[in-house]
Amino acid sequence: MAGVTSGGASVIRDKILSSDPGLSRLRQAVGAAVAMASAMAVEDGFATVLHENAQGTLVTVMLGTIVAMMGSMALGGIPAATQAWTAAGFPFALGTGLFLGILVSGSTTLMLSVFVVVMFAAVYIRRFGPAFFFYGFMVWMGYFFAAFLHPTLAQLPGQLAAVAVSAAWVLLLSLTILRTNTRRTLRRIRQAFDARSRAVARAAADLLESDDPQKAGRRRRLLHARQLGLAETALMIEGWSGQPGALPGGWSGPALRRRMLDLQLAVEALAAAAVRATEADTVTRRAAARIARALADRDLAAVERLALPLLDPAALVPRPTGRRGDRGPGSMALPATPTSASGVTGAVEGVWAASHLAAAAMEYVALARQGDAPPATGASGQEYEPAVQLAMGNLPGSAAIAGGVAARGRRWNVFARMKLTTRQAIQVAVAGGVAILVGREINEQRYYWAVIAAFVAFTGTATRSETTLKATNRVAGTLVGLGAGIGMVHVTAGHTLTALAVIILAMACGFYLVRISYGLMIFFVTIMVSQLYSILNEFSPGLLMLRLEETAAGAAVGILVGLLVLPTSTRDTLHSVRTTFYSALSTLLEGVAGRLDGSEPETDLDAQARAIDHQVRGLALVASPLTRPLVWGNDPRLTRHRLTLYAAVSRRGRTLALAPQRLEAPNAAAEYAGAARSLAAAAAHLADHPALTAAPHADVEQHLRDAEHTVLARRPECSAQLPPVGLALTQLGQLLRELAAVRPLSGPKHRRTPPPKLRLLASSASEPAGEDGGDEGSRPEPPGGRVPTTSAAAGRARPAHR
Repeated sequence: MAGVTSGGASVIRDKILSSDPGLSRLRQAVGAAVAMASAMAVEDGFATVLHENAQGTLVTVMLGTIVAMMGSMALGGIPAATQAWTAAGFPFALGTGLFLGILVSGSTTLMLSVFVVVMFAAVYIRRFGPAFFFYGFMVWMGYFFAAFLHPTLAQLPGQLAAVAVSAAWVLLLSLTILRTNTRRTLRRIRQAFDARSRAVARAAADLLESDDPQKAGRRRRLLHARQLGLAETALMIEGWSGQPGALPGGWSGPALRRRMLDLQLAVEALAAAAVRATEADTVTRRAAARIARALADRDLAAVERLALPLLDPAALVPRPTGRRGDRGPGSMALPATPTSASGVTGAVEGVWAASHLAAAAMEYVALARQGDAPPATGASGQEYEPAVQLAMGNLPGSAAIAGGVAARGRRWNVFARMKLTTRQAIQVAVAGGVAILVGREINEQRYYWAVIAAFVAFTGTATRSETTLKATNRVAGTLVGLGAGIGMVHVTAGHTLTALAVIILAMACGFYLVRISYGLMIFFVTIMVSQLYSILNEFSPGLLMLRLEETAAGAAVGILVGLLVLPTSTRDTLHSVRTTFYSALSTLLEGVAGRLDGSEPETDLDAQARAIDHQVRGLALVASPLTRPLVWGNDPRLTRHRLTLYAAVSRRGRTLALAPQRLEAPNAAAEYAGAARSLAAAAAHLADHPALTAAPHADVEQHLRDAEHTVLARRPECSAQLPPVGLALTQLGQLLRELAAVRPLSGPKHRRTPPPKLRLLASSASEPAGEDGGDEGSRPEPPGGRVPTTSAAAGRARPAHR
């Protein structure tokens, strides 16, 4: 949970924790290294027992190492019984490939034809689950192994025995020293969440301390990136909390979800207030920066001491006459935002934003001081189901998102309506066949490098843009790795054990970095290949150049096939995710309305809020290629801008999910239920009509106007600031209006002027500054993005208690 010790924390330690939540990448890299190194020793001993000659020992060790490498990934993060069944299939999968390769090795034409069929089958069987993803790879590797090393049928039993030994060994490792401790992993991810929370606070402090407009723009974008990282870690906690034995003692899944929502909202409120506080005078801005810096350093006592003077800004700005808006128990007791005939000045807005920052920091301190005491959720009797289902211990990739998206040409092409795994199997077969022809034109012996490049381009990808990027990264990684590979060979020449150590270390580095950059992984794979050919006495710089040529040819084939043969459009996939996102938002808003008016008091709004967070991550994942100038007719800046709007919507969703639980009375804000339902109807319409237009559809606009009118009718005339529920609904309505249409980022003239009574809230209801924060067309995150709700921040008399 959040750190509660005073004193400065090491920035380096936080960076290490936050760079790899749960140490999942490190565990994967170390697991692969341990499995490969130990399997080499085990298989060498096994070959010695069988009295194998040098060539037989080499084949045995290579087979065992391949199984250990892939097995360490396949068996990670799954229950022990599933591990046993999965490992039992390794000999059958790799043995099938070996057997087929041996049968057809006498005829080159037949061997190449069956190779295409094997590639199709290896991808097709992925539909049966994660284990079959690895089985398919093993079938493919077994066939590849047999086709190019030409073992005989008499050698097959010994090779199968070597595979079985390696499978048993990697299973033993997975059940013992490489076993995943779910509780420890969840604890580490929560530590990463705390570290990323401090990183947000640190970025907020840097922003507030900046006097250079150019630096401020960069730091605003960095702050937004830190918030996205925090949201991703929260989703990892959500997924891991559903694993058997992961929850700490005394905690339930709903309680942990509630605590993470509370912490995340407090940090995001601090970040939003920091953006607005940049408009304050220098003294106030520095004071707010010191609060954020103390929070980043885990000095909670200093946070309380520094925040108290800012909690009541009445001494800094004049308090307006009038009544405050209603607020829930423990809400920050701030007077309404001051107004004047000419509007609110930036300096005064900044002072009030600094006060919001202090309140958010106090709320975080209060949550941190609760330690391991789980919050009450009222959902103890409900069966807990995470909003996110993990894939091999990680958040799911794009393939899980694009599975239901049809390929282009579905109206006339029956194949376009098939499942994604079937379409990718067809693509791989076509790409593999063409790569064989092209690769053999370059070199008749080494053409398999082209085949590998074409095959792997469709692994872990779903859309044609992702296929293009992965194939391009493979070529780039191979190119850059040439120099390093040649240099390392000269260092290890004649030292076999050193070369083996470099192979293991290179593969470990590749596995550690693969989720960061596929190109970096291929860089290390190129070093590994160089060492392997050095051990086999076949290395030469010309061989690596040939590998580069073959890889480039195979990558080009993969790109062309991905674009022309049953392509899964990135934009179509994005439309599909957007539809799901709006549907989830509509469901949440209907639930909020039900909680506000008492018609649906048992709705699990926390889970629905996390479902929206998951959809926003899916939008960012699928739209990632569109944020680069690689796709024809695409505006990367506009795509990045819209992604910030989706992220802002998810933040408003989290605010609304918790708002009904903090009302003074169950029906204290029942009048807002109508506004929530109007926004739900607008979101539902956007889900049913995903195509974007130049202006919001008339029905959507009407629903948004209805929501505005409902909020304004509830708002006291003498108050300049809406209460928490109404403010969040107003902000959400403005965000949906922005998202309902496609507008160029050319300034305020494209934005609809809000109603007169909402003009004071125009900046509060706008989108946050994202990757384009500080540029034309971007507006800052509102200070009222979330009104703090912890009673610890409600007054100055009880700063450390809830």
